[in-house]
Amino acid sequence: MTGIAVTTGNHGVRFKVRVSPRASRAEIAGAHGDALKVRVQAPPVGGAANGALIELLSRAFGVPKGSVRVVSGETSRTKTVEIDDIDAVRVLTMAAEAGSR
Repeated sequence: MTGIAVTTGNHGVRFKVRVSPRASRAEIAGAHGDALKVRVQAPPVGGAANGALIELLSRAFGVPKGSVRVVSGETSRTKTVEIDDIDAVRVLTMAAEAGSR
């Protein structure tokens, strides 16, 4: 299993994400230490990478974009995100599947 630290709240989960902007393709790439590694094509300018991150995570976890929030690290490569209506098992499973590709 992965070493991603996922905390569960009243409505969903919170975990760290390590973002690589300006990637050749957008994808969840597995674990990076205690964070989920995510690649986005958008540049880290004007919140474009954060928007791309929210869009990618909402598609990957099958939740509306409004259910995904960057709660800290908006200008950092390492961010904390919160996603409503999912559980920790889904995050850990997604990371493990991405890491095995």
